[in-house]
Amino acid sequence: MKLRSAQWYAGQDRNAYIHRAWMRRGVPEDAFSGRPQIAIANTASDLTPCNAHLNEVAASVRDGVYEAGGIPLDLPVVSLGETQVRPTAMLWRNMAAMATEEMLRANPIDGVVLLGGCDKTIPSLLMAAASVDLPAVVVPGGPMLTGTFRGTPLGCGTDVWRLSEEVRAGTLTQEQFTRSESSMIRSRGHCNTMGTASTMALVAEALGTVVPGTAGTPAPDSRLLQASHRTGRLVVDMVGLDRRPGSFLTKASFHNAIVALAAIGGSTNAVVHLLAIAGRLGVDLTLDDFDRIGSPVPVLVDLQPAGRFLMEDLHRAGGLLAVLREVRDLLDPDALTVTGRPLVDHLDDARVWDTEVIRPRSEPLVAEGGIAVLRGNLAPDGALVKPAAASPHLLRHRGRAVVFDSIEDFHARIDDPDLDVDADSVLVLRGCGPKGYPGMPEVSNMPLPRKLLERGVRDMVRVCDGRMSGTAYGTVVLHVAPEAAAGGPLALVRSGDVISLDVEARRIDVDVPADELAARTPNAATTAGFADPARGWERLYVDHVRQADTGADLDFLVGSSGSEVSRESH
Repeated sequence: MKLRSAQWYAGQDRNAYIHRAWMRRGVPEDAFSGRPQIAIANTASDLTPCNAHLNEVAASVRDGVYEAGGIPLDLPVVSLGETQVRPTAMLWRNMAAMATEEMLRANPIDGVVLLGGCDKTIPSLLMAAASVDLPAVVVPGGPMLTGTFRGTPLGCGTDVWRLSEEVRAGTLTQEQFTRSESSMIRSRGHCNTMGTASTMALVAEALGTVVPGTAGTPAPDSRLLQASHRTGRLVVDMVGLDRRPGSFLTKASFHNAIVALAAIGGSTNAVVHLLAIAGRLGVDLTLDDFDRIGSPVPVLVDLQPAGRFLMEDLHRAGGLLAVLREVRDLLDPDALTVTGRPLVDHLDDARVWDTEVIRPRSEPLVAEGGIAVLRGNLAPDGALVKPAAASPHLLRHRGRAVVFDSIEDFHARIDDPDLDVDADSVLVLRGCGPKGYPGMPEVSNMPLPRKLLERGVRDMVRVCDGRMSGTAYGTVVLHVAPEAAAGGPLALVRSGDVISLDVEARRIDVDVPADELAARTPNAATTAGFADPARGWERLYVDHVRQADTGADLDFLVGSSGSEVSRESH
């Protein structure tokens, strides 16, 4: 086949000369004569600590590309550090996807290896790859090793929430809490809980975009470098076979991703990311597919925050392929992977080596633990709850709303001893959706009022139009759509209104007559909290971002433009 890069390098005219000459810096003489040009889209950054080791991973990919006859090319792309970027990394996911897409299209490349790890990096890379549709394969950066504090394993993220609440409750000293910092992050790699980073790595493999058996390999494990080398070889073959994302990512692929998401007890953030990726491909994926396909799937992985263990344990116990073998009958057998073979073909040799970490199908951690999609007069376009991370006794609940008009309002009042709240109350936080914040931050798992923590309360029903970290837990109704800033009913709720949650019935409602609710208008404090940026990316984002139920992509980025560039640069 004729390589795409030949549009730049082939021929003897002035433009071909320019393209070749500026790239002749130590490369072989035949670098521009029929050898696939492979970009290594690398999100390594010191400010994305979970991805800081990806330069080493890139070196192994580079070796594999060379070995297979390709020319590897390092392509640094936008990197988003979940723990560092303000106001929230989600604000920049679409920008990272757009920038990566444009660089893949604009440059003389034939295929790409996508290196990601921290939460938004794999989603943004896959969105970009889907839109430009060149042969592409993901190498996940892998989780960190397990750290311990006072002899107990620490789950990063999950134990931040747990330990910080114990400080507020008075059962852990501030000094002890601070000492745990150096124990939590033991090595290179992303969060070792089933947070969004781990979830998206595993889901990307179930989707078919990762070499099967790679996702979940710990970042310091030499087998990650081995897999990276193998991936470098594979992508050259993919170019020769013209195996593009659009040729193998189908509705069946997303079916398998949803089954995997449920079986691993994965992050709710995967829903908004998978919807966005599907939107780039033109795959008809809806919020209801997650409930229909995923809710009957048992949670088999006993991992924090829903369970006990951590990602290093999952890898030791057999990894994702062992999990998927347990639910093989629920997978679509026709869904292909980057190898050209169906996902299910890679399950034959998978084994579960520790049945405490990966539960047998007959003894699941949660019988039906997939993410539940709720609707009702409080969320006409849907909301999510993760039953596996919730308190069973709160999955059906009625309580008085305690409303916060912004995250600043919440922080100012939540520990006020005079706050009118009890254990049965429902905490409501609004103004945290895609438009309202902007960017839909991970604030939905609101800290509980100090006075209730001191009485032993450790969970309450919480409702928000934002997201929560995949490392978080609790009975949290989130991704409420439409959000308050987009005219959703959440903007109309008042403190004292009774909110009814019934997860089994898939309902979330405010017990206010329809005509009364329709007659209400948002109060001034609510609207004052909505984002109103004057310029730049935030202005573009607020004007064009879609709602959570469709993936929160920008309206003009949905779909793809392919890889063709018709005009010359000189």
